Amino acid sequence: MTSNILDNIDLRTLGELLQQARKKCGMTQSDAANIIDVARTTIVAIEKGERRLKATELIKLARAYGRSVSDFVRSRPVIQPFEMQFRAAYQRSEGEELHIEPAIMRLEELCRNYLELEEMMSAPLPQNYPPEYQVTNMPLKATAESIAVAERQRLGLGDGPILRLRDILEQDVGLRIFYLEMPAKYSGVYSYDERLGGCIAINANHPEERRRWSLAHEYLHFLAHRRKAVLEFEGQYQRVPESERLADTFPKYFLMPTSGLFKRFNDMCRTHGKFTPTHLFTLAHYYGVSIEALAYRLEEMELVRAGTWDRLRDRGLKVRKVQKDLGLEDIPQRSDTIPLHYQHLAIEALDQGLITEGRFSDFLNVDRLDARRIAAALREHSSGMMEEASDFDLINMPE
Repeated sequence: MTSNILDNIDLRTLGELLQQARKKCGMTQSDAANIIDVARTTIVAIEKGERRLKATELIKLARAYGRSVSDFVRSRPVIQPFEMQFRAAYQRSEGEELHIEPAIMRLEELCRNYLELEEMMSAPLPQNYPPEYQVTNMPLKATAESIAVAERQRLGLGDGPILRLRDILEQDVGLRIFYLEMPAKYSGVYSYDERLGGCIAINANHPEERRRWSLAHEYLHFLAHRRKAVLEFEGQYQRVPESERLADTFPKYFLMPTSGLFKRFNDMCRTHGKFTPTHLFTLAHYYGVSIEALAYRLEEMELVRAGTWDRLRDRGLKVRKVQKDLGLEDIPQRSDTIPLHYQHLAIEALDQGLITEGRFSDFLNVDRLDARRIAAALREHSSGMMEEASDFDLINMPE
């Protein structure tokens, strides 16, 4: 039976799964080669999907990795390989490939896992997608603000701050958003697949203000350049294309809408008689953006003098110290790697016996000890939500 399955399985997918399981066990390719009595180069070829495994070899490797054979040969959703999309869109040096390819492959694996869980639980991610905005030959700033206003209205966001940006784009729009470890110069990755929809990875190592900005940037690509794979990193363009300039412009209007910002600025000036650097810090915290981004936005709106940010920077302003001195707490964030819907699908699949504990830990990319801790936390969270719902029903029960 295993032999028949191996005749038809996608070798690239099988290789990826074997590589992930080996690394999670802390084994080298040489260790794996010794287990099935082959050269290390053979393991390299197997993990790249270039050499077909024998049934006996798979059984030995699965046993050594502490896994069942079914974990490697089960049917999985077929999607367009992300790396193929990015290679078609970007010419990257070998050094850049080594830096960013792991993040691209990780995003693809997580998105495939997400879809697998949805199909397993018959719970597809709801997609509240607008039609793709047409932006060709349109004035840049007016277009960016127009799209920002339209999306805020569509999502019922008003003109205030978006405190739960990631949750809104995940749950209200239906994007797949992951926070992944990336080299510092990379800020985000965007991809689109007909089965998966919009998929985004944000650099988990960046501060929350920058992650929110990057997320809004990638959201514009989804709204206006939906089927184009996008990598964002410093210094990638000698001449920035119009699509990137639009994506660079959109976040300031989406995160700091003109009407709301103007009203709050005037309220501060009217209450205190003037607008001070302290107000700059509190307003930036209110909108969840960097001091630099807010200062430039106010300069553009001619609400503060041109060069305000440059003068503050040149004086050696220590942003984090001032924030601490002012008692400004960290911006609300959810920096876990995996979306909440994904996590809840995984725990439901585990509790219904549809996946093993080992597979659950793979879905969450943690070891089994952490998987048990996360499972307990998710169960407690679900239980709390059920109790709240029950209390609500009792309070609103007709007499």
